[in-house]
Amino acid sequence: MSFLAPALDFAKAEEEVCDKWAKEDTFKTQNKLSEERGDEEYTFYDGPPFATGLPHYGHILAGTIKDVVTRYAAMTGKYVERRAGWDCHGLPVEYEIDQMLNITHRDQVLEMGIDKYNETCRGIVTRYTKEWESTVTRLGRWIDFENDYKTMDPTFMESVWWVFKQLFDKGLVYQGYKVMPFSTACGTPLSNFEAGLNYKDVRDPAVVVHFPLVDEPDVSFLAWTTTPWTLPSNIALCVHEKLEYVKFLDKKSGNKYIMSKTRMCQLYPKMGTKKWKPKMAEELFEILATFPGKDLVGKKYQPIFDYFTKDENAKEYFRVLSDNYVTDDAGTGIVHQAPAFGEDDYRVCLAHGVIQKGGDLPCPVDGNGMFTEQVPEVKGIHVKKADETLIGLLKENKRLVQKDNLDHSYPFCWRSDTPLIYKAVPSWFIKVEEIKDRLVENNKKTYWVPNAVKEGRFHNWLVDARDWAVSRNRFWGTPIPIWANEDMSEVICIGSIEELAELSGVTVEDLHREVVDKVEIPSKKTPGTVLRRVDEVFDCWFESGSMPYAQKHYPFENKEKFEKGFPANFIAEGLDQTRGWFYTLMVLATALFDKPAFQNLIVNGLVQAADGKKMSKRLKNYPDPVLVINKYGADALRMYLINSPVVRAESLKFKEEGVLGVVKEVFLPWYNAFRFMMQNVERFESTGRKFVPDLAKVCATTNPTDIWISAATQKLIKFVHEEMQAYRLYTVMPELVRFIVQLTNWYVRLNRDRLKGAEGDDADAETGLQVLYDVLLNMTTVMAPFTPFITEFFYQHLRKMQPSYSEAANGGGSSNPVKPGKSDSVHFLGLPSYDPSRLNQDAVEAMETLQTIVELGRNVREKRLINLKTPVKNVVVVLRNPSENVIKAVTGPLKSYILSELNAWDLTIIPKEEEHEWVTLSLTPDFKLLGKKFGKKMKAVAAAIKSMSHAEAVAALEKGSIEIEGGTVDALAEVVSKLSFSREGEQWESSSTHEGDFVVAVDCTQDEAILAAGRARELINAIQQLRKNAGLDLKDKVEAFFEENETDPLIEAAVSTNVEVFKNKFKGSVPLPKRFAPSWSVVIGTETVEISGSKVTVTICRPAIAVKDGLSEEAETFLSTTFPSSVSEGQELSFVVDGKNMTVKEGSDFWLSTASKLGSTGAVTWLA
Repeated sequence: MSFLAPALDFAKAEEEVCDKWAKEDTFKTQNKLSEERGDEEYTFYDGPPFATGLPHYGHILAGTIKDVVTRYAAMTGKYVERRAGWDCHGLPVEYEIDQMLNITHRDQVLEMGIDKYNETCRGIVTRYTKEWESTVTRLGRWIDFENDYKTMDPTFMESVWWVFKQLFDKGLVYQGYKVMPFSTACGTPLSNFEAGLNYKDVRDPAVVVHFPLVDEPDVSFLAWTTTPWTLPSNIALCVHEKLEYVKFLDKKSGNKYIMSKTRMCQLYPKMGTKKWKPKMAEELFEILATFPGKDLVGKKYQPIFDYFTKDENAKEYFRVLSDNYVTDDAGTGIVHQAPAFGEDDYRVCLAHGVIQKGGDLPCPVDGNGMFTEQVPEVKGIHVKKADETLIGLLKENKRLVQKDNLDHSYPFCWRSDTPLIYKAVPSWFIKVEEIKDRLVENNKKTYWVPNAVKEGRFHNWLVDARDWAVSRNRFWGTPIPIWANEDMSEVICIGSIEELAELSGVTVEDLHREVVDKVEIPSKKTPGTVLRRVDEVFDCWFESGSMPYAQKHYPFENKEKFEKGFPANFIAEGLDQTRGWFYTLMVLATALFDKPAFQNLIVNGLVQAADGKKMSKRLKNYPDPVLVINKYGADALRMYLINSPVVRAESLKFKEEGVLGVVKEVFLPWYNAFRFMMQNVERFESTGRKFVPDLAKVCATTNPTDIWISAATQKLIKFVHEEMQAYRLYTVMPELVRFIVQLTNWYVRLNRDRLKGAEGDDADAETGLQVLYDVLLNMTTVMAPFTPFITEFFYQHLRKMQPSYSEAANGGGSSNPVKPGKSDSVHFLGLPSYDPSRLNQDAVEAMETLQTIVELGRNVREKRLINLKTPVKNVVVVLRNPSENVIKAVTGPLKSYILSELNAWDLTIIPKEEEHEWVTLSLTPDFKLLGKKFGKKMKAVAAAIKSMSHAEAVAALEKGSIEIEGGTVDALAEVVSKLSFSREGEQWESSSTHEGDFVVAVDCTQDEAILAAGRARELINAIQQLRKNAGLDLKDKVEAFFEENETDPLIEAAVSTNVEVFKNKFKGSVPLPKRFAPSWSVVIGTETVEISGSKVTVTICRPAIAVKDGLSEEAETFLSTTFPSSVSEGQELSFVVDGKNMTVKEGSDFWLSTASKLGSTGAVTWLA
């Protein structure tokens, strides 16, 4: 045990634990033991990450949350399958391949061949799985990588087909033409929730364009847009029927325009400032007419460009429409309509017959966001880069009225990080709107941490849910299992490989496009023709939403097991998944089973760089997670993360010093308490006794601090269970820190000498060690899910003392039943349940009182600059309405602890009847509460309450009310009471609690006896420091000597008046003046220190024989080489020197120590 280092290298210790787990297959063994016991299954879904990149703090955070919760479940009687999964399909992979192969258009993929393209995709999806496994394992997360699943596995893809088939058969699938967020970089539409994942602040051009009326060519409509690139596709304008519009003359240009009256500030910005005055309008414009928007509906205007004037449906184009989505909070109150590029535009134009459902739209933009030959001036140019050219054309055509820039938030592609556009595309949809009422109801059945995300952001998203476009015009993904003829009059949805084989005669083993696209199904409606698969693949979000079923290949395998464990007990991911995975899980589970997919959910926030900015590899504005783990350990990183606001969906500014703080505040004190206990168990056993943990001894202790720390431990266990059952991880760390402070700063410090056996009562020392062992074992076990490494380290030492440790041999450590000692890992154990009988509230209250007295007493010392080494005569305590239990404790068993901590000679608790002699009770009204009650009388009420005497205030509190100014004041709820010490002066100094219910006063009189006791204490500290520096153990005996200025022997005087203090501290030994030290004493350590302004040299030596003055030189030489431990009291020693026989006797010729000699001979009177 003595091999425990003073300072543990936590990271290195963790690596050793990792090696142990790997060697002994500890994770698998935990699951095996759970299965053998028949533990109830706890279902956990792990959202599959992409393995195309390395794990970052976001992954580490989510992984830590998942690991803590599942470890807790496993240690509370649950079987938890923790299976790793990988998201393999979709844009993240294809985008990387497109970058790698310089692919900019889907035609290049078709030329290359889908088979080759997909094979390239397949080659990178597991690129970093080994790095993931290494980092995740080093983090302490237990998850099964050997039995992982991949979304590209045929079994997974077949279940995805089954899910879609169920929705298809329920009538929840349709094909539609819809304006959707579109990634031009990836050439595919995105769902609305994907579009919401990545908003950025951008600057876009904003232009006002005029549209001359056909029947009034000198009058023009004004429309404002931030997407000039959509103007070539304009085919209508839209107004609000009830808004007020004006026709006016612009005096500067002489042109006549029509726009919303309340939006004229768009053209004349001065109107929106405080300096604007109505009379200024005369210089700028003249209003010619005013009319409601409905009067404009149907009016024809001249198109800006003639690209679509000859369309088949052009006769319906270029007219004014109306809709309530038009507002007057921006722009001109007239909105230009390009139905191929705006969701509202499409809806409004369809409703007014400008376009036809299923008909062609003016859409001069291809799938990569490039203009087609339909707009020759910008052909081949990306829409976002074409703005300036088009604005130039508008200027040439004299249609540009105003050009400006607008800073606003705009959606970007979450994968390629390029601006999205809105574009009409044919897609396959799930009818989410049809089931959104059920989504809202099923959301009510779930429990979220924090609840605000469930009730707010997620609820609102469900209420406004739109049909979900699940198809993507891509290649690497699960193909949509729809086979149809060319005109879509015959459509079949396939739900399994077997069904496909039955209908086509072809059995496939892979379900990717390069395989299934070749499969044809004979038509039943038109014999001789075939059905072919539609072109699209599934959005990868559909796959991740299908994960609960597909990871188990449901319903083709594991049917009963899946249904028994559905919905999942627990999931966890980041806040961004509110519109992602959480949403898709809820939609599919509701559509399939009318249930939520999960019961409990923890939502984590975003981990940011220390400056609050997004973590960036390019900027290198955050420390490498691997380096942080290697420096401080994974446990410290885990605790730092789960103790932060990020576990309740808020942001965390990651600071490396925060991880260091966990090491300093939690792990070092925890380790020091553990090491102290182990050292003293070793000391205890060095006396020939065996330390055997015994709970009966712990429960039988009568020591008040033992009872208190045991109660605090049970309270911690109870708290951890309550908070974990409520999934509030973030509350556990603060409570753990508080407990460690109580354990190390109070329990261990108060009992240090007792636990060391320095107080001479070995039985009591053993009781204290039993209690400390019990506390540390409980703490180690209950914290195992949070800090799996350090708890394993502690457990491997603690277990060896258990009687059951011998049962671990020959595989016993990995078998049931599990128990401390026998079991090979702390993680095999069950978390302890709290013992209600040990939740001793009286002991807790008494200890809280002790701590308050000590803390206030120290505060008093600081006020008067009295060093803690200098004793004080008396500590006086006034408590407001203390319980009888508290009084008994602090005047009884806890009194010695208080005196020791404050280095005081006496403690006085003032009885209630004498309070008035020491303190004054004052009352202050709560103005916020009483102001409403008394109104104008409040000033008089306040004055009356504040002027009450001590006796009147005491009486008022005892009565509980005060009758005043015709009203009644609740003395307990509507006034604040405070005790103030009334004996301030040179002799007394006081301090009180913030609440004013607790006053501690100290007698600060400093006489010679007090000063001498202070010097004695400083000498004790100097000797102890020398022992520590020399690496001495408690059982190592030494002799101490001091040397001071002979003309003013303050230290000798201090020792002489405090002999018993030294004897109690050093087991009967007393430091002596250096002049008495034998010349042959072997010095172990020496140091000069300052005590009361004097230089004092303190020396510790090995015990040495002291001889009688005048003893022969031969005898002295012989005795100088004799060890005191080899001689007993009163023993005679005979020896021969130079042929002369000599005999000396202990107690007359020599003594076993210098102190014995001086006491026996009377050379030092104060030792006699």
